[in-house]
Amino acid sequence: MTSNQSLRDLQWLLQSIQTESLDLKSISFHLSQPSSCCHQETQDSIHINISSDSHFQFSNIITSLSTSPKTQNLLQNLEFYQVEWRVEEMRGLEVLLDGSINVKQLEFKANRLNAECMKELSKILRKNETIKEVILSESRIGSLGATFIASALKVNSCLEELQIWEDAIGSKGAEELSKMIEANSTLKLLIIFDSSSITATPLISAVLARNRSMEVHLWSGERNKNNSSKVVEFAPESSTLRIYRLSTSGACRVTGALGWNTTVRSLDLTGVRLKSRWAKEFRWVLEQNRSLREVNLSKTCLKDKGVVYVAAGLFKNRWLESLRVDDNRFGGIGVEHLLCPLTRFSTIQIQANITLKSITFGGRRTKIGREGLIAILQMLSTNQTVTRLGIYDDHSLRPQDMIRIFKNLERNASLKCLSLQGCKGVDGDLVLKTIMETLQVNPWIEEIDLARTPLQKCGKAEEIHLKLGQNAKSEPSEVDLIKDMPMTVPKSCRVFICGQEFAGKTTLCNSISQNFSSSKLPYIEQVKTLVNPVEQAIRTTGMKVKTLKDEDTKFSIWNLGGQHELFSIHDIMFPGHGSASCFVIVSSLFHKPNNKEPKTASELEEDLQYWLRFIVSNSRTASQQCMLPNVTMVLTHFDKVNQSADLQNTMNALQRLRDKFQGYVDFYPTVFTIDARSSASVSKLTHHIRKTIKTVLQKVPKVYELCNDLIKILSDWRSENHEKPAMKWKEFNDLCQIRVPSLRVQSRNNQILKKMETRRKAVATCLQSIGEVIYFEELGFLILDFQWFCGEVIGQIVRKLTSNEQSYGGFVSRKEFEKILRASLHSQIPGLGSKIFENLDASDLVNMMIKLELCYKQDPSDPESLLLIPSLLEENKTRTPKWDLITSDCVFVGRHLECHDSSHMFLTPGFFPRLQVHLHNKIIGLNSHHGATYSLEKFLILININGVHIRVELGGQLGFHVDVLACSTKNLTETLKLFRELIYPPIQSLCNGVTLTENILRPECVKNLTPPRHRKTQFVPLAQLKQALLSVPADSMYDYQHTWTPVSESGRPVLRAGFDFARDLLSDDDFREVLHRRYHDLYDLALELQVPTENNPDGAIHETGKIDPSFAGIAKGVEEVIQRLKIIEQEIRDLKQEIQGLRYYEHRLLTELHRKVNYLANYNVQIEERKVPNMFYFVRTENYSRRLVTNMISGMTALRLHMLCEFKGEMHVVEDQIGCEMMQIDNTAVKSLAPYMKGFMKLLTFALKIGAHIAAGMGEMIPDLSKEVAHLAGNPLIYGAAGTAAAAGAVGAAAAVTGRSRGRSTDVQQDMKAAQQWVVDFLREKECSTGKDIAEKFGLWRVRYRDDGQVAWICRRHMYTRANEIVEVPM
Repeated sequence: MTSNQSLRDLQWLLQSIQTESLDLKSISFHLSQPSSCCHQETQDSIHINISSDSHFQFSNIITSLSTSPKTQNLLQNLEFYQVEWRVEEMRGLEVLLDGSINVKQLEFKANRLNAECMKELSKILRKNETIKEVILSESRIGSLGATFIASALKVNSCLEELQIWEDAIGSKGAEELSKMIEANSTLKLLIIFDSSSITATPLISAVLARNRSMEVHLWSGERNKNNSSKVVEFAPESSTLRIYRLSTSGACRVTGALGWNTTVRSLDLTGVRLKSRWAKEFRWVLEQNRSLREVNLSKTCLKDKGVVYVAAGLFKNRWLESLRVDDNRFGGIGVEHLLCPLTRFSTIQIQANITLKSITFGGRRTKIGREGLIAILQMLSTNQTVTRLGIYDDHSLRPQDMIRIFKNLERNASLKCLSLQGCKGVDGDLVLKTIMETLQVNPWIEEIDLARTPLQKCGKAEEIHLKLGQNAKSEPSEVDLIKDMPMTVPKSCRVFICGQEFAGKTTLCNSISQNFSSSKLPYIEQVKTLVNPVEQAIRTTGMKVKTLKDEDTKFSIWNLGGQHELFSIHDIMFPGHGSASCFVIVSSLFHKPNNKEPKTASELEEDLQYWLRFIVSNSRTASQQCMLPNVTMVLTHFDKVNQSADLQNTMNALQRLRDKFQGYVDFYPTVFTIDARSSASVSKLTHHIRKTIKTVLQKVPKVYELCNDLIKILSDWRSENHEKPAMKWKEFNDLCQIRVPSLRVQSRNNQILKKMETRRKAVATCLQSIGEVIYFEELGFLILDFQWFCGEVIGQIVRKLTSNEQSYGGFVSRKEFEKILRASLHSQIPGLGSKIFENLDASDLVNMMIKLELCYKQDPSDPESLLLIPSLLEENKTRTPKWDLITSDCVFVGRHLECHDSSHMFLTPGFFPRLQVHLHNKIIGLNSHHGATYSLEKFLILININGVHIRVELGGQLGFHVDVLACSTKNLTETLKLFRELIYPPIQSLCNGVTLTENILRPECVKNLTPPRHRKTQFVPLAQLKQALLSVPADSMYDYQHTWTPVSESGRPVLRAGFDFARDLLSDDDFREVLHRRYHDLYDLALELQVPTENNPDGAIHETGKIDPSFAGIAKGVEEVIQRLKIIEQEIRDLKQEIQGLRYYEHRLLTELHRKVNYLANYNVQIEERKVPNMFYFVRTENYSRRLVTNMISGMTALRLHMLCEFKGEMHVVEDQIGCEMMQIDNTAVKSLAPYMKGFMKLLTFALKIGAHIAAGMGEMIPDLSKEVAHLAGNPLIYGAAGTAAAAGAVGAAAAVTGRSRGRSTDVQQDMKAAQQWVVDFLREKECSTGKDIAEKFGLWRVRYRDDGQVAWICRRHMYTRANEIVEVPM
C-alpha cells in the first residue's frame, strides 16, 4: 500500500511537470532511499527520494524535465545524491542541460560514475555555456575522472568554480588538471580535498606559472581517519599564497613557479620544513620576481646555508618589502649574511638592497651570537631604508648588547618600528635609561614593541610608550602630502674655511680652486672660475663663496670672514641639520704675513680651539646630528718656518685638541702644513677635500630628487636673468610650472593646488637646509646667492654701520639703513645694479634682517621706526651698575645658567644679539605687560616688567654662561616663575643644542651687583642644593643653611663668608619638590619591603622577643608608617607642616632600621661565640681611592676585607684600619658571601637613602652609589622623583636582588651562618684569629653590653666614651 502511494506521489510529480504547474528552480535527487516520494521544500525547490526498486523513475523524471519548456527556462540548480549513473541517464541529463539556459550549479555527492559516464559528463561540460559551478563530492572519480573533467574544461569558457571533495585523483589526475589550468582562464575557484597532499604541487604550480587570478584551496586527509589538513591556499583578492604542508620537492616546484609570477604579493610558508635546496631555488625567485612584497619563512627550520641563499637573492631584489625568518635554526653567520645586503661597510659603498623595509628574525633556536650582534649594529649604523626591525624571543643577547643596539639607533633616521618581543636581554634600568636617551635624540622611532620582555613584565614599558606619544605629537601635518616624493643622495656640498684674520684663507681658497680647475678645464675656464669679471666688479672684502664642480658633484667653498665684527653673523651661515658640509680650520704659524714672529703653541691652540668650539656648539644646535662634523686642520705660512725650528710643541698642542674633541668632531688625522700661495703645496689638501666631499655626501640624509634638478634649473634661470641674486615666490612658482613636471599643477582642484603648494614649499625648505638658497616663506622670496647675501649685504652692513657716524647706540633710521644698503650694493658695471633691484627692494632686505632676528624696530607700530642692531652696540665700561630703586621689601634673585660642557661648547657670538632681539619681540608681543620697558647694552639686557627689574648678562664675548639677576617687589616664588616663563624659553630656543645647567647666585652678589669676576665662586647648582636637603634628617631641612666662601682681590676682601637659608634660595615649588621627593623616598622604601597582610601590623615594632631574621621584618614595622604617609600626602598645607609630618615617621623608620642592623650584627651568637666580628665589607683600591665592592664575582683580585665597628645604633667605618688582603675570590667564597652581600647592601642603602648614618664613612667610598650598585640586579624598583635621590639605583638594585629570594625567610639563617663561618675560616688562614690579631688589623675589641649581655666588636673610641655601658671580654 505504501509503495503504491509513493508511486502516486512520483506520478503526481511527473504529471505536474507535464502540465507545467510547478515553478522549479532547484531540484535535489536522492537515490537508494527506503521509499520513493517527493517533497516540495519551497515554492521553487523540490526534494525527490527514489528507492532502489524504483530507479526507473529517475530516468522518467529526467526525460520529463527535458521536455518541459517552462522547467528548462526556470531551472538553476541540480543536486544528485547516491546516484549510480547509467550511460542513458547521463545522456538524458545532457538533453536536459542542452535545453536549460539558466542552470548554474551541478552537484554530485556520493555518486557512482564509471568511465563511460565520466566521458558523457565531460562531453556535457565541453559544450555547455551556462553552468558556473560543478561540485563532485565522495564520487570516486579518480585520476581517470579528473582527466575527463580536465579535457572538458580546457575548452569550456564559462565554468567558474570546480570543487572535488574527498576523492583520490592522484598525481596523474592532478597533472591533467594542471594542464587544464594552463589553458583555462575563466576558472575563478578551485577546491580539492584529496587523500594525498601530492596533488597540491602541480595544481598550485600551474596557477602561479600562468598568473591565474584563481582562488585555490587544497586539502589532504587519509581515508578512514578523521585527521585532515589544509595544504595550500591562494587568495587573489589579497594576493596571498599560504602554504601549510609540502614536501621539499613540492616546495621547490611551487617556488620555481614564482619566478615570473605577477599575482602573488604575499608568500607565507610558516611551519613548512625547508632545506637549502629550496633556498637555492628561492634565491633565483628573489632575483627574478617583481611582484612579491612580503615573505614569511617563520618556523621553517632554515639553517645558515639556507639563509645565505636567501640573503644572496636580496642583493639583486628590488621589490621585496617585508621578510620574516624568525624561529629558525641559523646562527650568527646567518644573521651576518642576512643583513649584509642592507648594510654599508664603507662611506663610498652603495647599499645593495634599498627596497626591503621590514625584516624579522630571532627565536629560541636562533643563536645570534657575537657575529650576529656586530652585523645588527653595523646595519643600524649605516642603513637608511629599513623602517621595521623585529628580533623575536631571543635568549642569546644580553642587556649590554641591547644597550649597544639602542645606542646605534640614535643616529638611524629611517627605522620607525623596533620589535623585541620576548627578548630576555631587554631587562634592567640601564636598558630602560638607554631607550629613553635614544628616544630623546631620535624622534623618528614611532613604535617599540617590548611584549613578553622582562621590562614589560615589571611594568616599566609604559614610560617608553609615553615618550613615543610625545614624539608623535611633534610630527608635521604636511608629511602625508609629501611622503610620496622620491629621495636621493645630495649632489652639492659646502666646504667652510674657518680661521682668524691674516690666516691666509682667501689665498688658500684661490689655490684650491686652481687645483680643482687645472686638471679638467682649459686655461680660459680657469680664469673664468678664479676671477669672474662680474664678481670682481661688485665684490668687496668680507665673506666669500666660490662654487666649483667635480664631475657631477657641485661644491662651494665658504670663506668665513676672520674679522671679529663678522663673528656675530657666522651662525646664520652654519649648515642646517643633515646638510652636506665639512670644515677646514686654518691658522697661520705667524702673527701677521709681514711679521716673522712665530705664534707659540698655546696661541695656535687658542685660535683653533675657538673654531672647534664654534663648530661643536652649532652642530649640537642643529636639531639632531646625523654625523659628526668633519674637520681638517691646516697650518699656513709653513714656507717661512726655519728648518731648524722645533714644531714638536705645536704638534703636541694639536694632539691635545684632538684628544679633547674626540667624539665631538670627526678629525682627519693629518695636519696639513702648507704654503697657501703654492698650488703644489696645496695639492694634497685639495685631493683630501675631494675625497671628504664624496664621503660626506654618502653619509648625510637623502634629499628630494627634485632638489638636485632644481639646483641646475635655478642656475640656468640666473644666467638667463642677469645673475639676479633673488627671486619672488611667484617667479619660483612659474619656473616650477614650466620646467619641473613633478611640481606642475595639472588641475584646478583646490586639494591638488594645496598639495602642490605644499610640495613646492617643502622643496624650497630642503634647498635651504642643504645651503643652496635662503627661503623666507612669510616674505615670499628666495635668496639664490648666499655669497651675495652674507658677504655683500650683511657683512657690508655691519662694516658700514660700525663706521657710520649717524648710527648711535646701535640705532639707525630705516631710511639711512636703506641708503647704506643701496650704496653698498651699487655696481660699477652699468645696468647691473638696476637689474638686481628689479625684483628686490632695499626694504625687502631690511625685512630679511628682521626675520633673521638680526635687528628689530624700536616701535613695531611705526613703519619709519628706528632700527636697533644689537651687534653694533658698544660695551659701557665706565658706568657702575646699580639697581634703579631698592626698598626694604625688595627680593634679590639670581640664577647662573652655565654651559654644561664649557670645555667643548660656548654660547656663540651670534647667540646674545639674537637673544636681545628675540626677548624684545616676545615682551613687546605680550598683551598682559603693556608697561614693560626694554633696553640694551653690549652683553646686557635690562627689563622692567610688573615691578620686577631684570638684568640678563652674558659672560664675556665668548660666553660660557648667562646670568639672570632680579630686584623684585614680588616674592621669590613669583619672581622665579617669571624667569621660567619669560626668560628661560628664549634662551633655550636659541641654544637648544647647548645644555645649560641652572645655578643659584648668592643674593648679596645680586643686591650689590658684584662684578662677574668676583661671582665665579658665588653660586651653587640648583640640583646640588636640592640633593643636600635630601641628605639631612627631616627636622633639619627647614633650617638648612648654605655657606658662601669669602672673596678677596689683591688682599682686599670683596665678599665676606656668609650663609643663606635654603628656603630663601629656593622657590616654594622647588622646596616642596624636595619634600615630596623625601616623602616618596620613605614611601618607596617601605613598599620595597613588600608589606605583608597581617592582623597585627605593629607586631614587628613592638615585639620584644625573637626577631624574624628575614628582611620582611622591617616591613612589618613600617606598615603603619605607610598608611600615615598617605594621610600626610593628603593633608599638605605648607612647608612647615610637611616637615613636621615627616619628622615622626622618618624617626619610626630609622628606629626600626637600627634595631634590624643591631640584630643582624648579633643574632647568631652561637658561631664560635662571636670570636670574630660579623659586619664586614670589601674594598678595592682604584686610582689612590677606595671603592666599595657591591657585587661578588668569581675571579676578582686585589680586594681587602674590612670590619665595621658594631656599636649598636652607631655602626661606622674604622679609620686607618689595615684590614686583610685577599688574593682572589673563588666560587666557594661567592656562594657563601652572596646572601650576606644582598642583606648588607640593602640595609646600607636604606640608611643612606634617608640620611641615617648607620654606616658612617661608607659614603666616601661610594662616590656614585647608584652607578656602583646598579649591576646588583640591573632592575631598580624606584620610580619618579625618588629615582633622583643619592642612592636610587642602589635601593632598587638591592631590592631586585632580594626579590629573587623572597619567600625564603627560612633559609636566611643558613645564609648568614655560611657567611660568618667563611669569615672565621678566612681569618684562621690569615693567622688572625686571636683578639690581639683582630685589634691590630681591624682596630676592634670584643665587648659585652651590660644591659642585655650581647657580644659586639667595637672601636677604640667607643671603648673609652661608652666604658660605662660595656665590659671588655678578652679572647
